[in-house]
Amino acid sequence: MTPPAPPLPAASRTAAGTPMPSQDAWFHRQQSSGTACMTVAVLGWFDGPPPTLAALRELAGVRLRPYRRLCLRAARTSPADWPLWLPEPEFDPSFHIRAEPPATSPEELAADPLDPDRPPWRLHLLPGPTGDGFALLLRAHHALLDGCSLTTVLRAVLDGPTVRLPEPPARPRTPAGRGRELAWSVADLLPRARPLPFHGPVGPRRALAFSRIPRAELDAARAALSPLRASGNAVFLAATAGALRSLGLTGRLPLLPGVCALVPVDVRTADQASLLGNHYATVRVPLPARRHPERRLAVAHSRSRREVLKQKAGAQAELVNGRPLRRTPLDDLLGRYVDSPRYFSVLCSSIATHGGHLTLGPATFTALSLIPPLGPGHPLAVTMVHHDTTTVVTAIADLRHRQLAEPLADLIHEEIRVLAR
Repeated sequence: MTPPAPPLPAASRTAAGTPMPSQDAWFHRQQSSGTACMTVAVLGWFDGPPPTLAALRELAGVRLRPYRRLCLRAARTSPADWPLWLPEPEFDPSFHIRAEPPATSPEELAADPLDPDRPPWRLHLLPGPTGDGFALLLRAHHALLDGCSLTTVLRAVLDGPTVRLPEPPARPRTPAGRGRELAWSVADLLPRARPLPFHGPVGPRRALAFSRIPRAELDAARAALSPLRASGNAVFLAATAGALRSLGLTGRLPLLPGVCALVPVDVRTADQASLLGNHYATVRVPLPARRHPERRLAVAHSRSRREVLKQKAGAQAELVNGRPLRRTPLDDLLGRYVDSPRYFSVLCSSIATHGGHLTLGPATFTALSLIPPLGPGHPLAVTMVHHDTTTVVTAIADLRHRQLAEPLADLIHEEIRVLAR
């Protein structure tokens, strides 16, 4: 069983609740303004017989009850007030865990609003189309959980070994290093992204397309830079750049401003692996416009080195979390800007479960997909999730741009195949 998450950090508490951290409050205000649906989800597939609803609720009731984050709901406050979290006294599996009819698809549920008067998350049991296998869809308001938190919650319900990656050695922060981090944070606000042809209003419904990539293909693509070994994230970014280019969405010349991917980076330390909430920052990575796949991979590898992304994300998270908890006109202006197509061109999110072989009763957990919210002006996003021996690329679009979802997922997979040859 995954150990329970540590309690929320101490904060100034009021009789009405606990002030939301800055990032939680930002997502909450986006949803409350009516400009976006801030529901984030993970979809897990299983081979084997599904559990009964009663068994799933009983199991989740035991294993998720220690996660007190799952008992928080947003207080009803005026738009001018800083939003608050309120704790529910009891964990209620019967409300949060539902079995859906056989014809229900993840697309139908992905953007459904969550009850504002209850802790904003749901776990849906989805039967397989032919009665063989099943899926679990875990949805939450992004103010409550980020993508890594969702995998932690889903992992807690499953059986299998807990695997944690070693923490990279910490580098001492010198005055020069702090100055560089401040420069990164300021430079990250500059308009560097090229709006793409599909940017515009985002509809309420979703279209999803998936492509499963065997571990052998991904490993071969990572080895394409031999003697170097590219990261999985670099392969994903290079393949996305090639797919967008093949679809004619980016132009053929590397003009400025370029196409920029918004890359979420987890900032949890090794001992915070089970910490729920929003503990990440986003880093813009220019996508390479080179014609040859290997050259795109080399550029993506140089621009997405883990240590650099971690440093930039850590600097941004420290800046955001160190600010006073108050809303200002500047915050509203910056919030609208960082959601705009001039700030980033497309969301590219990549995570790994690091869980190894996992099961739910006699069923085997085979693959996982991340379904992020679509921000204002961004009706298309792509994600890649690694679990065990399978990687899933997901393209998420609103219904008005559904014709882009399946070609994009397939072309990203084809770009990875080309690198793997």
